[in-house]
Amino acid sequence: MASSTSMLLFVPFLLISSVMVASAGNFNQDFQVTWGDGRANILNDGQLLTLSLDKASGSGFESKNEYLFGKIDMQLKLVAGNSAGTVTAYYLKSEGSTWDEIDFEFLGNLSGNPYTLHTNVFSQGKGNREQQFHLWFDPTADFHTYSILWNPQRIVFSVDGTPIREFKNQESKGVPFPKSQAMRIHSSLWNADDWATMGGRVKTDWNAAPFTASYRNFNAEACIWASGSSSCGSSSAPASTTGDWLSQELDTASYEKLSWVQKNYMIYNYCTDANRFPQGLPVECSTS
Repeated sequence: MASSTSMLLFVPFLLISSVMVASAGNFNQDFQVTWGDGRANILNDGQLLTLSLDKASGSGFESKNEYLFGKIDMQLKLVAGNSAGTVTAYYLKSEGSTWDEIDFEFLGNLSGNPYTLHTNVFSQGKGNREQQFHLWFDPTADFHTYSILWNPQRIVFSVDGTPIREFKNQESKGVPFPKSQAMRIHSSLWNADDWATMGGRVKTDWNAAPFTASYRNFNAEACIWASGSSSCGSSSAPASTTGDWLSQELDTASYEKLSWVQKNYMIYNYCTDANRFPQGLPVECSTS
């Protein structure tokens, strides 16, 4: 994915209080196909989008809007059957060499084996914050909602409303946090059989192509960035217009759900991988 000059968009948190709500979206209005030579299709009057992958190419799309904080929901139905080697990526990303990024990636597998849900957070071009999960349902049998809550205090990844990961703003401890670069929503379906399934040992079965992932029910409650300003107003805006998501945090019940997921379905956590960090685990791991 090509990058252009980094766009640093410094917006004081105190100025954000009025929030534009982008209601249930229409793919024709909200997104554009970016690659795939006909393998990405918007159907049903903009209510459904499909990506496909064959041996020649995958496909992808991106949002027309850029966002600086928001709560983003998308329903996905993943590639069914033998999806080994395929990756369905759904993420927020800014431009430039010191980009920010918030990732959901779904790593395919052999029929009957679970998908791996891979998450990561990049800030100022640095990632290496992977957590991976299995899911408690078959993500290929029906649509499920994958959400990113991104506000000045935290990033929360959720599946069907259940939080699976929280990345807090710990800038006070020297941990960079994505807060000043607007990001677009991106998604792609592509071949990564050099690493995606069992470290690349299981390759894509092209006899099963084309592989297809489907999207519906996009919704964004977000600050839209355009022409150098945010759709979110000043501190003088009425309190009734403030979006709850902008200051949302996890309550006790949400932390219990998060703990349940991480205890039962987390399969990798960079914060416990001492071999990977012989000089010591990252700062945020000891202060989360």
